[in-house]
Amino acid sequence: MLRQRTIQKSISTKGVGLHSGRRVEITLRPAAPDTGIVFHRVDLPEVVDLPALADQVGNTRMASVLQQGNVRVSTVEHLMSALAGLGIDNLHVDLTAEEVPIMDGSAGTFVYLLRSAGLQEQMAPKSFLRVLETVEVREGEGDNLKWARLEPYNGFALSFAIDFHHPAIDSTANFAEVDFEKDSYVKTIARARTFGFVSEVEALRAAGLARGGSLDNAIVMDEYRVLNTDGLRYDDEFVKHKILDAIGDLYLIGKPLVARYVACKSGHGLNNQLARALLARQDSWELISYESTETAPKSFSQEWKFA
Repeated sequence: MLRQRTIQKSISTKGVGLHSGRRVEITLRPAAPDTGIVFHRVDLPEVVDLPALADQVGNTRMASVLQQGNVRVSTVEHLMSALAGLGIDNLHVDLTAEEVPIMDGSAGTFVYLLRSAGLQEQMAPKSFLRVLETVEVREGEGDNLKWARLEPYNGFALSFAIDFHHPAIDSTANFAEVDFEKDSYVKTIARARTFGFVSEVEALRAAGLARGGSLDNAIVMDEYRVLNTDGLRYDDEFVKHKILDAIGDLYLIGKPLVARYVACKSGHGLNNQLARALLARQDSWELISYESTETAPKSFSQEWKFA
């Protein structure tokens, strides 16, 4: 039986919020079976719990933001991506501010933290959401068309196309596809960093965004080139980061997916629309468990092996 997972022990670190610029401490704690991923704002007079679910997303501008009333937890997608990549079902996440720290701009630091805490199998079956019928969402028209869909697939695979009309991005791959039957999340996706443009910084900061952004936690570009002295981590790092984000956004469905995700120019908003559309169409999916790694798709028996 494929079983649910949490971590063996609590682990903490500190960082800065990409958009808020605020210092924040994050603590990851083990959680009981069937808890799911739950964020806790421990800095408030009374702790507020925010479950990591698609219908709890209240804002998607430049990040996925969980919200209950006036209480927010922002930029959850990189941590959620790492949790999906390592097959972690249950976790408590304590935060001392409203935003998950950006760390190095990728999911790599979270993978390291989670592995350092140790992965723990639990005596409960892992439940997967298997897509039975294609679900698609679209936005815009012509050159501005963006879309994303989930298709039936015996495993978990993602394809993504980007189109930014920028020399530094156009000189790299604008399409990438990963299939976790053969590709490693940790090696192929986890270290891809978020990216931004110098020309947009002033407007973003005026809107309360990107106040903590720097060359230490993002790929930064001027009109022509990448400004980071160490260059890119992958030849296709830009599109790989969009896949990283999508994995995190989709994990807000609350279960690991048995599906193929295909998208063109999608972002947090469209990914959340897709997750909600899928959940609303209850005839398009089913919940399933697997008795063994032999009966499960290979996507879920490769990366999740214990180190």
